[in-house]
Amino acid sequence: MGNPTGFLEISRVTLIHRPIAERILDWQEIDRPMTDRVLAEQASRCMDCGVPFCHGIGCPSGNRIPEFNDLVYCGRWREAAENLHSTNNFPEITGRVCPAPCEAACTLAINDDAVNIKHIECRIAERAFAEGWIKPVRAEHRTGKKAAIVGSGPAGLAAAQQLARAGHEVVVFEKDDRLGGLLRYGIPDFKLQKHVVDRRLEQMVAEGVKFEPDVTVGEDISTRYLQKMFDAVCLCMGAGQPRKLSVSGAQREGVYYAMEFLVQQNRRAAGDDEPDRDYQRIHAKGKHVVVIGGGDTGSDCVGTAIRQGAASVTQLEILPKPPEGINPETPWPQWPKILRTSSSQEEGCRRRWGVLTKELAGTGVRVSELHGCDVDWSKGAKGWEMKPRAGTDFVIPAELVLIATGFVHVVHTGLIETLDLELDARGNVATNGWMTGTPGIFAAGDAVAGASLVVHAINHGRRVAAAVDRWFGT
Repeated sequence: MGNPTGFLEISRVTLIHRPIAERILDWQEIDRPMTDRVLAEQASRCMDCGVPFCHGIGCPSGNRIPEFNDLVYCGRWREAAENLHSTNNFPEITGRVCPAPCEAACTLAINDDAVNIKHIECRIAERAFAEGWIKPVRAEHRTGKKAAIVGSGPAGLAAAQQLARAGHEVVVFEKDDRLGGLLRYGIPDFKLQKHVVDRRLEQMVAEGVKFEPDVTVGEDISTRYLQKMFDAVCLCMGAGQPRKLSVSGAQREGVYYAMEFLVQQNRRAAGDDEPDRDYQRIHAKGKHVVVIGGGDTGSDCVGTAIRQGAASVTQLEILPKPPEGINPETPWPQWPKILRTSSSQEEGCRRRWGVLTKELAGTGVRVSELHGCDVDWSKGAKGWEMKPRAGTDFVIPAELVLIATGFVHVVHTGLIETLDLELDARGNVATNGWMTGTPGIFAAGDAVAGASLVVHAINHGRRVAAAVDRWFGT
């Protein structure tokens, strides 16, 4: 490494966010990027540990983290960008929204603060865009093979870009009227502004990828047509089936799945809030909001509700409060199950752990109250078991309830049922070497793995593209 003692001399610098009072008034990204000088110092903390768990166990994409850290420290930014893009198609996106399992696996994290890998990754990509280093990579020859990608989320986009660069003709079909899937409609602008996605789409168009938005495969075009017109089809629709909340009152007005809420706000931010659009307007202004679910999606709902002007926001999690700092159950280099507070939660949210929702009550058809109780968890013969705690029943105001309890699997109705694909025990599309039981039909991303991280989806997209390329035999 350029500075072999950097990790001994330099401390980790925490990424600064814009002040809460300022950022909750708009939908702009909240991070204040570090300067190049600070980034170089932070990169020098990478300690040349010999066995870099960060890119082995920590990074699903296998980013060559020690290498690009050293290149940043030495001021060789262009080489750092080339290094980073060799394993990750969209590092400016993962550098914004990834929870950074690479940092959890950093060797320094054993007894010190990890290297600032995530932000360094983001700034390498942004520097590359600013300097004009990121250009379309056009295939040197065309193979004559045609591939259809269903879904324009991170898995679909990564697969499409890799296949186009291999010389194949690629068409991406997207059911929504705008491209990007989860990146477009699932992640709020204050975490990922959409111009970041758009400039990658422009690059991909210049590389020869064709996009067909507002097309639902299985309805607008048949699966038979798709199989007839393309040599391979890759399903990258994501895990869109939300986990249901099976309690009394869950069907009341004012109770919605998280994605219904987030999609509408992302449409508004894009200027698409049309009064005649076919949906019920969901908005938090002046309401007591309850978010059921303590994960990232729930956190996104919290930040969105606060920006919309909610009267109060409460986030409920059925699992017990995790420990702070260190959890013996998840030792390094595993992803630690510890207490974390997101930037959205810092903005003004009441959090409760170990809470069971028992009923969503109200007057008439609208919800107005949530009835719940505390629960205790104990490990029994069948694993962890939950038991309501006597005498802990409570009632809180709930004029807007957002269900953010995760996703169970890909949506089965429509395309999956039409293709009669085999499913695994969890309801995901079953594959062998990325191909389904139907020759020429491939699947990747959350459709195969269940709901996961953007970086996992990108990795899946790259790997399924390689499998399709081998199938073509070019």
